[in-house]
Parts: sequence; structure tokens; C-alpha cells
Amino acid sequence: MKYVIRIAAVLLLLIVAAAVYIYHGLSNRPDIDAFNAFKTFSKANRDPGLRVTFLGVSTLLLDDGETAVLTDGFFTRPNSRQLLLEKIAPDKAIIETTLRRASITRLAAVIVNHSHYDHVMDSPEVAARTGAVLVGSESTANVGRGWGLPDSQIAVRRAGDVMTFGRFRITLLPGRHVPSPFTGGDIAEPLKPPVRANAYLEGGSFMVLVEHGDRRMLINASAGFVPDAMNGRKADVVFLGTGQLGKRPASYMEDYWREVVDKPGARRVIPIHWDDFTRPLDQPLVPLPNLLDDFAASMKFLNDRGRTSGIDIKLPEAFVAFDPFEKLPAAKN
Repeated sequence: MKYVIRIAAVLLLLIVAAAVYIYHGLSNRPDIDAFNAFKTFSKANRDPGLRVTFLGVSTLLLDDGETAVLTDGFFTRPNSRQLLLEKIAPDKAIIETTLRRASITRLAAVIVNHSHYDHVMDSPEVAARTGAVLVGSESTANVGRGWGLPDSQIAVRRAGDVMTFGRFRITLLPGRHVPSPFTGGDIAEPLKPPVRANAYLEGGSFMVLVEHGDRRMLINASAGFVPDAMNGRKADVVFLGTGQLGKRPASYMEDYWREVVDKPGARRVIPIHWDDFTRPLDQPLVPLPNLLDDFAASMKFLNDRGRTSGIDIKLPEAFVAFDPFEKLPAAKN
């Protein structure tokens, strides 16, 4: 009997230790104010000209005064309790409020990088409210169909496809999700929320190359890469997904930088998908908890590599329109 008691006591201690570890990891995160030096973009005015607005995770509003395109469009941001214990669905009131706050009334397209909930869940409702075409994989299309979006507003695309919206020329390139337990899988039939968060399977990933006149931007929503995908492609500005990058080995970070930043000849890197997307957008953005990511390690790596390579690192602020090409460093020889 005493052995049973001892085993039970050990198990209890292990459970308590695990709970303390998880609580500590979820309760602690880097102070975003420590990175204020990277927030040096000037606020763009409303005159015609290309401007970008960061709206959390990998949601980016691209607007030239005539045409507007959105990547992903995720605003509902269910909290941790909802993700663990409940089914989730787009919150129409939050979506309406956020679109109004971002001054979004009409969109030509909502382009979904991949079909996890923090990228695709709200996209059909955003498309419905703005008249946009929902662009993405077959999995993304099934999220749109499940929400009731008409086929006329759904465009299934594959890597290599090129689309034109006003002066925006957009090419979908092969991408890859950062290695995680949630990588992979397809949504094979219309997905009708509310559903569990894990019902939103990746459905493959894209990188999005945006050309606007002689300006070229690459949007890589997740901190993964396909080797050689950028061979022969150029991008002066890279919106670089960094979620979970800080937990990857140094060799992975180097490979990621080489494939997504060096190969296209980037002169500026703008980190995205670094914020805690279980917090509502009406609160200031903060990095993911230390249990899930190491934002400080990611930023140190980007800063060190940027400094040695002559590549500018800028951290975007939510709901602030900016010119991503403002004072762009000179091209490397």
C-alpha cells in the first residue's frame, strides 16, 4: 500500500509541476515595448499611393487608392478557453467593427495563405461584406462554401497562378507551414461552423508575391519554406512570418533567411504572425507567450542578420497604414 501512496504522490507532484510550467509559459512573454526601436514607419496619408496596413497575424490590407486587396482577414480571434473547450465560428459583430476601424468597405480579393482558422475562418464573411473574391486552395474554397459564399466569389488557385487586381499583379508561389503538430491535411468538404479549431486543416500553403508597378513584395505567412521556391524571383520587401521561428534551431533560421530573404534580394524585412491571436484586436498587440514561441530570439536573429546583410528590419503597428518602401535601403550589388 505504501508503494501505491508513493507512486500517487510522485504523479501528483508531476502534475503540479506540469501545471506550473504551463501556467508560467503562458503567462510570460517579451515586453513589446522593448522593440519600439523597430517601429519607425511614418504614418501614410490618404493620398493615392501604395500603402499597407497590418491587422494582426498575417492579415495585411494592400491599398493603392483605387484597388484594395486583403490577405487572410482574421478578426474574431477566439480566446484560449474557447479554443480548448468550445466550437468556434466567425463573430459578425467583431468583423463589422474591425472592417469599419480599418476603413475597409470594398475589396477586390481576399487571398488566403493557408486554411488554419487563424487565417481562413473569417475570410468568407469578409469577402461577403466587401464584394471580394475569396482566393485560395480547395480547402479555403470549402470554408467559403460552408459559410454560404456563392461560387461566383470563390476562386480556387494553385501555386504558379497569376492574378491581376487593378494595378496589383499577384503570383501564388509554393509555401510550407512551419513544422508543427497542426501542419498538413485538407478540408475535403464544405466546413460549416461552429466547429472545433482543429477542423481547419492547413490545405497546403502559399507564398504571395505582389507586384505593383516596379515595386515587389513577398508575403510569407508562416515560418516555413520550400527550398528554391524563390529562384529567379525578386522581392524588395518581405513580410516574414515568424510565429514559432524562435523555437526552431539556429540552422533552420539560417535556411529560412537564405530561402525567403536572401534569394529574392530583399532590402527590408517586416515580421508578421508574431502576435498572440487569442487576444482581441481592440487590445494592443503583444507577442505570443514564451511557451509557444520565443519572439525575442526571432527578433535577435533578424536584427543580427539584417545588420550584417544591410537589410532593414521594421516591426509593423496594428491599424497604422504605412508605405513599406519608405526610405528603402539601396539594392545590394
